[in-house]
Amino acid sequence: MRLRTTTVAACAALLAVTALAGCNRGSDSKAGTSGKVGIDLPRADSDFWNSYNGYIEKGVKAGDVSALPRTNSQNDIGKLVANVQSFANEGAKAIIMAPQDTGAIASTLDQMAKKKIPVISVDTRPDKGQVYMVVRADNKAYGEKACEYLGAQLKGKGKVAEFEGDLSSINGRDRSEAFASCMKTKFPAIKVIPLVTNWDGATASAKLQTTLASDPDLNGLYMQAGGVFLQPTLALLQQKHLLKPPGTPGHITIISNDGIPEEFKAIKAGQIDATISQPADLYAKYALYYAKEALAGKKFSPGPTDHDSNIIAIPNGLEDQLPAPLVTKANVDDPNLWANQLGKS
Repeated sequence: MRLRTTTVAACAALLAVTALAGCNRGSDSKAGTSGKVGIDLPRADSDFWNSYNGYIEKGVKAGDVSALPRTNSQNDIGKLVANVQSFANEGAKAIIMAPQDTGAIASTLDQMAKKKIPVISVDTRPDKGQVYMVVRADNKAYGEKACEYLGAQLKGKGKVAEFEGDLSSINGRDRSEAFASCMKTKFPAIKVIPLVTNWDGATASAKLQTTLASDPDLNGLYMQAGGVFLQPTLALLQQKHLLKPPGTPGHITIISNDGIPEEFKAIKAGQIDATISQPADLYAKYALYYAKEALAGKKFSPGPTDHDSNIIAIPNGLEDQLPAPLVTKANVDDPNLWANQLGKS
């Protein structure tokens, strides 16, 4: 797969001048493409991650890579470390993981680097430790898009509760920091009430209930992960008779992150207003793709790709930032959105 549109002649000219691998196509080495790939699935308690897991299995079954039996670290960094060590012991030549604690995985990544086992990190960017490629959407853009949508819908005034993810995860930090910065800069008259949830739906529901009691005029909500927050939130709002259609008095404008089918159903039903579609299908597709390219010894460089994303340099490797579109009632039926493709061949 070619990652930047550059002519063969241009690449040849570039290579004649410099020894650097150019054109972002990936540079071949003498390494072969054979070898097993170890794949750790991060959790099974989220609709988003269950969808991702399904796409991984589909890709493995199609022969995208030759994989060892999958493991599931169940949102436990200790289990992830043990699973990765087992992969290395079983002869894995590349590893795909999605560390939920992006700080605690550094020493394990260093160990894999010493063993020359390339690691692809999905959805989360490890704080330290060498990675071959991070496959991830721009999470700061998630926070900014959510801020801009809520700010526009609320006409710059009101109170917004925010379900923050785990702040030990770069995703939680990126979304929270970007949301807060955007609100402070663009919509200073909106009061933001951050609620730390550690990606736990029950915690989010309990904190929202307390917030509704102290701030009954709450008129906005940003959920950083619909996969874990959607159902408990809808249940609570329905119980309190606060699940009112858009455009009616007392409606709480809700935007989420993930883009799972349940969020689409909620948008169509007028229960939430929008979500940002996190590409579960592309996460799996390009995680497997980069694992295969790592086995082939290919290297990539920063720049735009031919799959509508951009590779950026990070302190410990590279990151392919995949697109994540805003979904509202206006485009919720778009057949190109991954949630509308589930169950189709």
